[in-house]
Amino acid sequence: MKKFLKVMAIVLVVAMIGVFAACGNKTTDDTTTTAPAAVDAAKVKVGFIFLHDENSTYDLNFMNGAKAACDKLGVKYIIKTNIDETNDCYEAAADLADQGCNIVFADSFGHESFMIQAAKEYKDVQFCHATGTRAHTEGLDNYHNAFASIYEGRYLAGVAAGLKLNEMIEAGQFKAEDAKIGYVGAFTYAEVISGYTSFFLGARSVCPTATMEVQFTGSWYDETAEKEAATLLIGDGCKLISQHADSMGAPTACETAGIPDVSYNGSTVDQCPNTFIVSSRINWEPYFEYIIGQVAAGKAIDTDWTGTIATGSVELTAVNEKAAAEGTQAKIDEVKAAIEAGTVKVFDTSKFTVGGKAVDTYLADVDTDEAYTGDTEVIKDGAFLESNFRSAPYFDLRIDGITLLNEKY
Repeated sequence: MKKFLKVMAIVLVVAMIGVFAACGNKTTDDTTTTAPAAVDAAKVKVGFIFLHDENSTYDLNFMNGAKAACDKLGVKYIIKTNIDETNDCYEAAADLADQGCNIVFADSFGHESFMIQAAKEYKDVQFCHATGTRAHTEGLDNYHNAFASIYEGRYLAGVAAGLKLNEMIEAGQFKAEDAKIGYVGAFTYAEVISGYTSFFLGARSVCPTATMEVQFTGSWYDETAEKEAATLLIGDGCKLISQHADSMGAPTACETAGIPDVSYNGSTVDQCPNTFIVSSRINWEPYFEYIIGQVAAGKAIDTDWTGTIATGSVELTAVNEKAAAEGTQAKIDEVKAAIEAGTVKVFDTSKFTVGGKAVDTYLADVDTDEAYTGDTEVIKDGAFLESNFRSAPYFDLRIDGITLLNEKY
C-alpha cells in the first residue's frame, strides 16, 4: 500500500508540472516538487501573475524561470495567465493571497498600481513586481521591484548585429553609409528607449556608420502590428531588424524577406533558421530563487533588485552560425568579459551625442511622477548609470543616429 501511494504521489506531481507547462488556462492548481534541505518549502507558496500566456515570448520567459525555481526549491505555486493591466490584476493578487500565497509576483509594467493596492491590503504577503518603478518611493515593507541590466545583453546582441552589417558591406550588398537597422518597439517608454539605444551602441561599436529607425506598435504583444512594423522598416531600407516586442511577428517577417534578425527573450532559430542571429533575455530564475529563499528564512527582500550579466541574470542564446557573421561568438565573449571587467561601459557618454552635443550631466526621472520630472543626477565618470538608482531603466535620452518614425505611450 505504501509503495502504491508513493507511486501515485509521483504521478500526481508529474501531472501538475504538465499543467504548468500547458498554462493555457487562466488559473492552474497548486504544483509542488520535493524540496532540498536548503529551503523549508512548507513556509512558502508563490502566486504568479502573467500579462499573457505562453504564446508571448516575454511571458514564457518568466514562466520558464518560475517553473525552474519552484521545481528546484520544491515550493508550491499557482499561476494566473492573461491578466490585464486593469483591476483584474488586483483581483488576481487578492485571490492568490486568499489562497495562502505569501509571495505574489506580477510581470508587467502596468500591473504596478494594482500590486501596490494589494500590498497595502495584505500586509503579511510579499508582493514582487518586475519592471516597476515605485517600490523605493512607496515605503512599503512588503512591496518590491526587480529588473536586470538587460542593456548589457542588448549591447552584446548589437555587437552581433554590427558584425553582420559589416559582413554584408564587405560582400557588396550595400554601402557603409546605408547600414540602417530597423527596430520594432512596443511603447516609447524608458525601458524600450534604454533597450534600443544599448543595442544601437553595441552595433555602432563595430559598425560606426550604422543608423537606426524605430517603429512603435503601442502594444507589448500584437503579432500583426509587429509584423507590419518590421515589414515597413524593411521596405524603408533597413538591412537588419531587432525588437522589443513579444511575438513572432518581426522574426517571421524577416525570415520571409530574407533579412537578418536579432530577436528578444529567446531563440527563434527553429522558426527562422536562415535569418535569426542571436537573442538576449533576462533569466528570472535567480530572482525567484532569491525571493523564495528570503521568505523561507524570514529575511527581507530588496526593495529594488537588479540582476546582471555577471550574476547570470542576463543571457544570450547560442549564436546561429548559419546567419551570423564569422567570428561573432568570439567577439561577443571578448566584449562580455570587458563589460564584466568594467572596461566597456554600455552608456559611455563619449560614444554618443544628443543634438550634436556631448552629454556630461543629466537628471533622470528616478522617483517617478506624472510629469516625469528629472530628479537624480545619473552621469558619473563618463557614463550614464542605468539601473543604479532603481532597478527599472530610466535612460530616456534621444541620441543622434536613431530616428523615431512614430511614438506610442
